[in-house]
Amino acid sequence: MVLQEPLLHLLHHRYGQPCRVLTRGTWTESIYRGHPDVGDIWQLHHRHRLLLFSPERWRMLARLRTHDGPIYVSEDTRGSLKRIRWLLRLAGVPRQRCVFLHDMPAQTGEHWVDQALRLARTTPAQWRERDYPFDEATLRTAPQLHVGAADRADAEAWLRERGCADVPLVLLQPGNWKIKRSRYQRREDPKFWPVAHWAALLRAMRATLPNAHLLLCGAPAEASVCEAIARDADLAQVHIAANDLPVRRLMAVLERAHSMVSVDTGPAHLAAAMGCPLVVLYGGKYRPEKWDRRSPCAKPVVNLVASPQPVSTIAPEQVAAAWRSLASP
Repeated sequence: MVLQEPLLHLLHHRYGQPCRVLTRGTWTESIYRGHPDVGDIWQLHHRHRLLLFSPERWRMLARLRTHDGPIYVSEDTRGSLKRIRWLLRLAGVPRQRCVFLHDMPAQTGEHWVDQALRLARTTPAQWRERDYPFDEATLRTAPQLHVGAADRADAEAWLRERGCADVPLVLLQPGNWKIKRSRYQRREDPKFWPVAHWAALLRAMRATLPNAHLLLCGAPAEASVCEAIARDADLAQVHIAANDLPVRRLMAVLERAHSMVSVDTGPAHLAAAMGCPLVVLYGGKYRPEKWDRRSPCAKPVVNLVASPQPVSTIAPEQVAAAWRSLASP
């Protein structure tokens, strides 16, 4: 959802009004609250619930029937695309009002944002004869997210409560969506960097930047990973932020942070979009060519790629050296 921002920005400029975003999950409203390129957010919370037993899907159908403008579908995974086409048919949306990312396959080595911008330049058949120009100077190739005064005040109060308000902050994101509460050391997860590696990195950071506070971040399901890392590192000034760091607060903290080190997962996209210097670890089939993090303010993003080997083959010394290269203390 973070990488959608350049697409939304271009559509806003082409059609002259903020986008309505239909999405699944819980992140979108937090990410785009107050964003100038986003108007309404139509959010589905339950992915697999049958229509007959899903009041929210009935409400979504009713909303789609009231929408008479162009529809851009940026999802192209097979299962999700099937459900989207089915939803549009039930809502009576004609095909000529829609453009699908699936119909314009990615070019060799093309980043997802650049593919999405090709989608945004395409006009649905129903409006093909009209002109919807845009100024190339307004084109964005990196997401830009926004936080407001209330978000910054909330983050400041949270940091002050933890004793972190006036010190350099380094964030670490060890978990990803595959992490389970009781099975965080699953060897088959190519994105899992071992607890001992994270602990060694914390000690290297402490030696390099002794006055920094180190925040182990994640969703509540990733708390056990963060706790294990903190125990192994056995350092002062290490904080676990897995149960009280919602998306808006995380964005405001990233805006002011010294740096972040993360596995290949969503919060790393947030960090780049908020201008936080960043190291990202890739392993398994995952590589940065399509999903690389992009900073709107040219802050450094360093990718360490183990692929096709698991990310666990990256040594802590490599990560520490990459982190030190981001910015001088």
